[in-house]
Amino acid sequence: MVFEHLALNVPDPVAVARWYVSHLDARVLSQGDGPVHTTFLADSTGRVFLEVYYNPLGEIDDFAERHPLTFHFALQTSDAAGLRDSLTLAGAEVVEEICPEPGTHLVMLRDPFGIPLQLCQRRRPYPTGVAAAVPPVR
Repeated sequence: MVFEHLALNVPDPVAVARWYVSHLDARVLSQGDGPVHTTFLADSTGRVFLEVYYNPLGEIDDFAERHPLTFHFALQTSDAAGLRDSLTLAGAEVVEEICPEPGTHLVMLRDPFGIPLQLCQRRRPYPTGVAAAVPPVR
């Protein structure tokens, strides 16, 4: 099994994609025409992590009303404080910030569209490559 993507039905997928490309170094892998504008975004490893689209047949969640512990997605970074500062200048809002252990800094934000986004700077980052290097939790 390989994770492919998380999909979000949003009112303006072009604006969401543009913000993630401009401020989080995401890359557009594909983008369809309107009105749906299905857009797949990749992280710095080249792996798809997010699909945004607009489809009026489905409910559009009010992400700003959801508690970030109900739903959020997280991005690994080596500089949570620096990225937090640049994202807040770009319209994101800090919800919570904790340092649960030395070397670990977790910042929960809402992007300008209300989507909960967590920045994870971990003392021991989770591997982003081959999962076989990590034994399964039983």
